[in-house]
Amino acid sequence: MSFSKVLLAGAALAFGAQAATAQQISWLSQSQNQSAQYPVEIAAIEEINAEGFTVLRNEFQALGISMADGLRLVREGTFNLASIQVGLVASDDPFLEGIDLIGVSTDTDSLADAVAAYREAFDARLEERFGVKAMAVWPFGGQIFFCNEPIETLADLQGLKVRSFTASMSSLLERLGATPVTLAFPEVYPALQRGVASCGITSATSANTGKWPEVTSHVLPLSVSGSIQAHVVNLEWFNGLPEDAQASLTEHFTKLEEDLWALARETNELALSCTTGGDCDSDIYQAFDLELVEVSEADMAQLQDISSEVIVGEWIQRCERTYADCGTVWYETVGAARGFTAP
Repeated sequence: MSFSKVLLAGAALAFGAQAATAQQISWLSQSQNQSAQYPVEIAAIEEINAEGFTVLRNEFQALGISMADGLRLVREGTFNLASIQVGLVASDDPFLEGIDLIGVSTDTDSLADAVAAYREAFDARLEERFGVKAMAVWPFGGQIFFCNEPIETLADLQGLKVRSFTASMSSLLERLGATPVTLAFPEVYPALQRGVASCGITSATSANTGKWPEVTSHVLPLSVSGSIQAHVVNLEWFNGLPEDAQASLTEHFTKLEEDLWALARETNELALSCTTGGDCDSDIYQAFDLELVEVSEADMAQLQDISSEVIVGEWIQRCERTYADCGTVWYETVGAARGFTAP
């Protein structure tokens, strides 16, 4: 048995025993203390603890657990709750990726509309397939391009190796003539540093706190998605709580969701400014001087064309292998909210 499996088995035993007390919450988080989301999540945990719960928090990275396993760990009861990156766990069920397909929502307001439209179907699918409930759904922020060589337009990505982390993101890159390289976030910095990848896609906040500007030179702030995340809870465990405890947790996660959306709206602009030599009045972000590339109308139009003509159709084909009504549901929800018409 590998070290990571031994560690995970130990964590399962420990957290399983701790979770026997209903008011304890074994919480698996992807936020680390250098991330912009960390203080928001910690504040929420402190408020939840003040309500009589005891949160037992750990991190994917500290336990050596892949974030792609987040849904399975909550479904199996290894942890009561986990924060997941929807694009990563969508390998277990493509339907989940429909909440934030590449090129469909290119700013925070349009993303909020898409999430609201898909939320009921998204929650129902999580419950049906995984026995979990989404307590909070929120974005990291616009996913934009950071490159270690000069770029001016999307056309300059042709022939480059670009970090990707969802199937639809890889489809976009292939259409642009780039080679998608699937990398977890901690692997991107050394990949950019060593030339394994020429560009990476992430939010301005994550890039800055992850120190990507140390190994990149240009930023193309064309948002291809919002990188939707979710805090999901084991539904059997949640339903076993007293009604007042369920109501209290629901209230706290509603507030956490609102705070994380506000963070995405407010801090990505500041992080981008810090990264590209602008004003940087921040305790979180470092000042760098990357070249900020202007997004052209042609690039925006090309992204939207690829999304409507390729990305949505390819995703529906993948999704309908496990859920026949996938396309119908998507066009009636996100498609209607974002102006996409079924062919």
